[in-house]
Amino acid sequence: MNRFEGRVALITGGASGIGAATARRMLDEGGSVVIADIQDDLGRECAATWGDRAHYVHLDVTSEEEWAAAVDETVARFGRLDILVNNAGGGHYEPIEATTKEVWDRVIALSQTSVFLGTKAASAALHASGHGSVVNISSVYGLVGGTGGSPAYHAAKGAVRLLTKNTAIAWWPDGVRVNSVHPGFIDTPLLKENRERIASSTPSGRLGTAEEVANVIVFLASDEASFVTGAEYVVDGGHTAS
Repeated sequence: MNRFEGRVALITGGASGIGAATARRMLDEGGSVVIADIQDDLGRECAATWGDRAHYVHLDVTSEEEWAAAVDETVARFGRLDILVNNAGGGHYEPIEATTKEVWDRVIALSQTSVFLGTKAASAALHASGHGSVVNISSVYGLVGGTGGSPAYHAAKGAVRLLTKNTAIAWWPDGVRVNSVHPGFIDTPLLKENRERIASSTPSGRLGTAEEVANVIVFLASDEASFVTGAEYVVDGGHTAS
């Protein structure tokens, strides 16, 4: 299939993990992809390996100025922006008693404020697209409580879920869809410890793969999901069901 022929996507955290798997899928289906990350060497390597329809930009997703520059560079390079995947983020596991305000602010900035900044920066280009789609990567811990993340992480990912719904309602009349994806425990570099215990506690009995999450992201980004907006898609091997 060439679901993304003529389309341009900007994917944060695109140099590894879920972001890289999503970028590869969109490229395979005819799209052009801007890989936005702070892993400069890896990002440039990906772009060089993946060909002319891939381009790397350095992007600290907590910086409003860098967001504006990344969107401008995307439009300058490919002439448009159709798809935004707000994927960049990071885990945090300290209990509330051990979480300083500085740490809280850092987690919120990386996993919550970044989505606001990116969506705002890309708004004009997405509205001009005619096929605008935003996919925000939250977490199962944006849906339920648990010990898999800190209060700061849960708060940030929960906020992403509702920001998604609010933006979806506001932008539907303009033809831009906004949805969220909520991965469970996925086999990526971010998952550093207790892999066997985590896998055994999931009904699936295993960790998910970045490609399995990417499958859902590319569906939501495509015209196949033309009547889907404000939705939340869980990719967790049954974790939240149990």
